[in-house]
Amino acid sequence: MFARRTYEKRRLALRNNFEDGIILICGNSLSPANCRDNTFPFVQDSTFLYYFGLNKENLIGVIDIDKEQEYIFGNELTMDDIIWSGPQISLGDQCKLVGVENLFPYEEIKRFLYEVKHSGRKIHYINQYLPNNIINIADWLEIKPSEVNDYISEELSYAVVEQRNYKTPEEVQEIIKAVNVTRDMHLKAMEIAKPGMKEYEVVAALENVAKSKNCTLSFLTICTVNGQTLHNHYHGNTLKEGDLLLIDAGAKTESGYCGDMTTTFPVSSKFTPLQKEFYNLLISMFDKASELIRPGITYKEIHLEVCKVLAKGLVAKNILKGNIDEIVEKGVHALFMPHGLGHMLGLDVHDMENIGEVIVGYNGEAKSTQFGLASLRLGRELEEDFVFTVEPGIYFIPELIKKWKNENKFPEYINYEELEKYMNFGGMRYEGDFLVTKTGNIRLGETMVKTPEEVEEVRAKAFK
Repeated sequence: MFARRTYEKRRLALRNNFEDGIILICGNSLSPANCRDNTFPFVQDSTFLYYFGLNKENLIGVIDIDKEQEYIFGNELTMDDIIWSGPQISLGDQCKLVGVENLFPYEEIKRFLYEVKHSGRKIHYINQYLPNNIINIADWLEIKPSEVNDYISEELSYAVVEQRNYKTPEEVQEIIKAVNVTRDMHLKAMEIAKPGMKEYEVVAALENVAKSKNCTLSFLTICTVNGQTLHNHYHGNTLKEGDLLLIDAGAKTESGYCGDMTTTFPVSSKFTPLQKEFYNLLISMFDKASELIRPGITYKEIHLEVCKVLAKGLVAKNILKGNIDEIVEKGVHALFMPHGLGHMLGLDVHDMENIGEVIVGYNGEAKSTQFGLASLRLGRELEEDFVFTVEPGIYFIPELIKKWKNENKFPEYINYEELEKYMNFGGMRYEGDFLVTKTGNIRLGETMVKTPEEVEEVRAKAFK
């Protein structure tokens, strides 16, 4: 939690975007895994956390634009709560810590919103994703659950994104904390992974690093010898000599800010010559992106320049053929990198994705529908204080390759006969987190291993 003044300034800045009505910001509730008292780990809605700062379930925040007042609707602990969970600071006192003096019982939100609606005042809220909140808003506003997201406030959506996209120095420091723990998680994996281990043993070791630093996970850990599967959450494979291990994992700090890194390294102590060749190409893609990041350039431009580096490398391997610009323009390279280069980062690992990629990543401009480019979450012009990821990848996905070959897709650019040699190669990805500065960028966090030589130096520790 930041200082009281931080939340007061955030809410005032948001309120100043509107002339009338109220802003409704729903916190999250506990989600039962199989019964009421056995729940999934609680994750607060990031927009509620940003403006109201309370990491507690079943809270509703309201900013009354007309009356220049702020309210929280939520219930104080009962004696039963205290018996089971222990004494805690009262909700009223917690509200005061974030500058909210008006606390009302949760049940009163329905009557409050009824009066607001029937007095003709506007009710602004953003896209809802949690079923409980959708059902509740439908009940409060006397509409069908299926209609809730038909009435979202575009004005509020843009206003929230406009604030949250620019990270303050205190936010950047929290992200750096998350990135440094994330770095330590990846280094631990590099230091202990050996042939014969299970993927889940590596996962246990790296996730323990997060827990030991009072962090949770910013998303479900990806740890796989099948790197060609982009988001693979199966952890049951045995590590073998010659495998590549791809790990995409991140820590979340107590304040809610996320880190996100991906590393790929050999299960053996060293890369094979072919693995090193592709890994060097991967790092050259990453370096091209970091070289270009600055205010004024669009992230889509950077993505396409990185794709040209990939295409050039694959032409050199005789996997692709023809003009580099044409290969990228037509999306041929997406056979080997079918995702975007990165995404915004903050209180969500894909920051504010629930509000909508077109708003967050494109400022309202239409996204491309081309395969690969359609998966680019961030395409807008970069500005100072943006924080986002850079994560190029190189993948040989047998099912996708066979599909394209059977469809005779781009035979003038793809050497399918040569490509057969790489069907069992797998995939690799490398990811870091960046802040846009006035003149360029900073990769956040302590120095992270990147080159194959640096990776192999760390890997040697696993074999001592």
